[in-house]
Amino acid sequence: MTKKYTSTLTDAQWQIIENKLPEQMVSRKRKWTLRILFDYILYVLKNGCVWADIPCEFPPSSTVYYYFKTWRDNGLLECLSQELGGDYRELIGKNRSPSVGLIDSQSVKNTAVSGQSDCGYDGGKKIKGRKRHLLVDTLGLIIVAWVTAADWQDRDAGSWLFAKLYLNRFDFPRLKTFFADGGYRGKLVHFVKKCYQNLGWNLKIVKKPENINTFVVLPMRWIVERTNAWNDNYRRLSKDYERKTESVEAFLYLAQIRLLAIRCEKL
Repeated sequence: MTKKYTSTLTDAQWQIIENKLPEQMVSRKRKWTLRILFDYILYVLKNGCVWADIPCEFPPSSTVYYYFKTWRDNGLLECLSQELGGDYRELIGKNRSPSVGLIDSQSVKNTAVSGQSDCGYDGGKKIKGRKRHLLVDTLGLIIVAWVTAADWQDRDAGSWLFAKLYLNRFDFPRLKTFFADGGYRGKLVHFVKKCYQNLGWNLKIVKKPENINTFVVLPMRWIVERTNAWNDNYRRLSKDYERKTESVEAFLYLAQIRLLAIRCEKL
């Protein structure tokens, strides 16, 4: 396929993604190929346009959105992101399952569309919108994403993040130690120790040095900030434009899928 846009996948990148798709999904006959549908969903992610404004040579916007919605709701994008993440770790000589997880959140301004539901005001950051809670490995690859209103406390959202991870625990058997900032201290540390003691999970708080009022780079925490910076390169993620928090999570996983396809191609 001729590369038309910066978001268009190369042949090698598409092959990496296609190899991880279910056989019945690849073999099914359809009017538009899976590659075309992926390319045009990536176009929306990269360029930030609304579904109705995708270029005329694309499939109908209703068709493209239908497949995005289907893959969002059936968990395909999350699963594909995790599978490619494991492949990439193995390609660079690491164990497929990380042993350390890093947690942090990012408050993002909303728009008139996303402001209709699941939004709040983050008094600390003075941002009205939503909050993206990420659990990443030491490479900055997303393990679990959870999106809430911006007025959620980190420690409250953290318990849901761990609950979501618990459902995928068999995919990350080595994951035991977690690092987070002071916003997660207190009852969340005890919650993790009590509820997931049989798994050996341990949440550690990375505290800012006392008597320092200026910005300092704290161990481990900067890795999540870098992941947020990667996501900010996609205009659809530069603000919160989505009606549903599930769509934000799906775009986060989709951004990682593209990142990993590019990285694996270069190895």
